[in-house]
Amino acid sequence: MSVQERKQRERADRERLIVATARELAEQQGWDAVTTRRLAERIEYSQPVLYSHFRGKREIIGAVALQGATELATAVRAATSAADGPRARVAALARTYLDFAAANPAVYDALFQLDGGLAYAQEDTPAPLKDAFAALLETLGEVAGDGVQPGLFTEVFWAALHGLATLTRAGRLLPEDAEERLELVVDRLAVV
Repeated sequence: MSVQERKQRERADRERLIVATARELAEQQGWDAVTTRRLAERIEYSQPVLYSHFRGKREIIGAVALQGATELATAVRAATSAADGPRARVAALARTYLDFAAANPAVYDALFQLDGGLAYAQEDTPAPLKDAFAALLETLGEVAGDGVQPGLFTEVFWAALHGLATLTRAGRLLPEDAEERLELVVDRLAVV
């Protein structure tokens, strides 16, 4: 291995460590606790080393969001591929999405609530974000209904899931009705 390859590998390892540490800290204590000073202390590198990878917290949030988008897409595809029939796939997608949001609140915030400097629904949207949407579209496109644009239907269904995830986390919805809510979204929105 050349010196250049080793340095590139070390740089990539440091970057992964920064993102993993930021994510862990955000999941434990919230995004307000994630500062470059605290990250530098936790990973035992200087703040200038962090700044050589990320210009600041915003870019770190963006990196966590991209990682989360990849994980969400993988989880959705795994769940929907294991389901039999369109309704079962839609239900699996919805459950997986809501479970992901509940299990990874800081990542979910990085993806959909915080400014990570990422472009959404634009030409320059990063590939992991496009792929996460594509993972939803793969299942939801088949149940959009006649005359309904699959992408638009996917946006509406996603918005419903996002609303459920956000309101549930905020304690605005009764937890005992979670399954019934999910069934309503699946049955009333999707043509299955």
